[in-house]
Amino acid sequence: MDVPARTWAWLTDGANWSGEGGAWHRLGEHLYVSGLALALACAVALPLALWLGHTGRGGALAVNISNVGRAVPVFAVLALFMVTPLRGAGYLPTIIALVLFAVPPLLTNAYVGMREVDRSVVEAARGMGMSGGQLFARVELPLAYPMVMTGLRSAAVQVVATATIAAMVGQGGLGRIITAGFNTYDTPQVVAGAVLVAGLALLVEAVLVAVDRMVSPLRRTV
Repeated sequence: MDVPARTWAWLTDGANWSGEGGAWHRLGEHLYVSGLALALACAVALPLALWLGHTGRGGALAVNISNVGRAVPVFAVLALFMVTPLRGAGYLPTIIALVLFAVPPLLTNAYVGMREVDRSVVEAARGMGMSGGQLFARVELPLAYPMVMTGLRSAAVQVVATATIAAMVGQGGLGRIITAGFNTYDTPQVVAGAVLVAGLALLVEAVLVAVDRMVSPLRRTV
């Protein structure tokens, strides 16, 4: 059989989905690492970006500093952690590396979204007597929402795809399926692992698009 057929056979073999080394268990590990890293990145980047965008002070510097992280490969950051006491801290080094990777798109998009809100609309809201908090919650945030969600979707997909590096330092996740395939020269297994990662990334993107359509403040106002 050729590689596509053998890959399909691997994916449809129930034995490859059961047990601690099975695809379901690896998927759970992958979602845990990716979800926790993304949640931490959002907790760090979004409040800071929205506040800087609201005040208009120091945002450009923060964005430039965060974007420096894009020039540093995630695996390089993870490799550095492996020669520190964090080496034995389980998933912590991987999660920290992924957080550093996810912060730039989250921070940049949220800040740009806030600063691109039409100033005439902001001034009109101020003229109506809105306080700073009301202006932020009722005007700036709803108008910046599309850019914020774009950054969130971008960060989520990148984190899910990049979380495979956990396997490079002996941790779990779908990357373990790929590395196991490499170790045994099993090309169909390598391709199957890559397909699972790609499929998960696309699923995450689709879920966030659906959530966006349901909760968008702009859609509720039209």
